[in-house]
Order: sequence, then C-alpha cells, then structure tokens
Amino acid sequence: MREGRVIALAGLFQALALVRAVATRGSCDAQSMRQSIASVFRIDADSPADVYAGVGNLRLGLETLLAQLDERGKRDPVLTRLAVSVMHLQRTLAAHPDTLRALRTGVENLSALAVQAEAGQVNIDARIAQLYTETLSQLHPRVIVEGNPAFLQQTVQVNQIRALLLAAVRATVLWRQLGGSQIRLLFRRRQYAMLARGLLARCTLDGS
Repeated sequence: MREGRVIALAGLFQALALVRAVATRGSCDAQSMRQSIASVFRIDADSPADVYAGVGNLRLGLETLLAQLDERGKRDPVLTRLAVSVMHLQRTLAAHPDTLRALRTGVENLSALAVQAEAGQVNIDARIAQLYTETLSQLHPRVIVEGNPAFLQQTVQVNQIRALLLAAVRATVLWRQLGGSQIRLLFRRRQYAMLARGLLARCTLDGS
C-alpha cells in the first residue's frame, strides 16, 4: 500500500515536472509526457504500477519526488505549490459529483484514441485540454502555472499543460484511493523517500 502511494506521488510529480518544463522551456521529455497522459485512460488498472505501464515509466517522477522529499534544501518551492494546488483541486472535484461524472464520461469517450496516442500516432492533447477546460477549470481554486509568457500564450504549450494537469489530478485521485493524505506525507517523508529510492533502483536494474 505504501509503495503504491509512492508510485502515485511519483506520477503526480512527474506530471508537474513536465508542466514546469513546458511552461518555462516550451517543451518536455516526449516519452515521459506520453506515459503521464496515457495514465488518464487507465482507470481500471490492476495495480498502481499498471497505471503507468510499469514503474520504469516513472523515472522522472521518482527523481523529482526524491528531490521534493529531500531535507537538505533541494526542493523546488514552485513544484510544491503546484502539488498542493492540484491536491486541493482534486478534493474540490470529489465534492462535485456532476463534474466528476462529466470528467469520467469525457475520458471514456476519448479512450478509443488512447492506444494510438501512447504510441505517438495521434496527438490528443487538444482534446484532453478541452475536457480539462470544461470540467476542472470550472472549479475553484484553479491551478495557476508560472512560466515564460511566450510559452504560456502558445496553443500547443497550453494544451500540453492542461493535459498534464489532468494527469496530475489522476495521480492524486490514485494517491487518495490508496489512503494518501498530506499529514501522512508530512510525517512519513523519510519512509517515502526510502521507498522511492528502491523504486528508482528497480528502474535502473530493469534497464528502464
């Protein structure tokens, strides 16, 4: 269960690290983004790892999570604020069943394109971004993304950011389903860091 929570947190921080990259540099790692966005469609996965088609697809997320759990000043305060905002948004979503239902229906309607998107054959960022706009963007507080205005005004980058934010919310839903809470995260920081290191080592051994 605890390992599952760490996997979910890695999913959250991978999506947010990619959001930061797009917002500040205009691009991000394409493979990591594909896997993060594909997780949105794996609603009925058998395990937390299966949500990401294997822990090996969460290397960036595990590395980012470890940096955020570090007690020696390596944390990125912007990522911390983003994570807290997404967690608040997910809690708001849970309190609005109509929006939650609309979001799930929208994801199911787009799922036919998920396999093609994961393989890089179809770009559905715009469709996912539209779904985010129609559902999660209507809730408050909204998630505010900081970055370079030149990129934050470009349609391609904005769509990627919104699609990745939906992936971040999906990871947070998984985390909550596994019993995750901000209080537990605060008091089990070292334990979660140890589990994250083990998972990262597994990625290396698997050659991922």
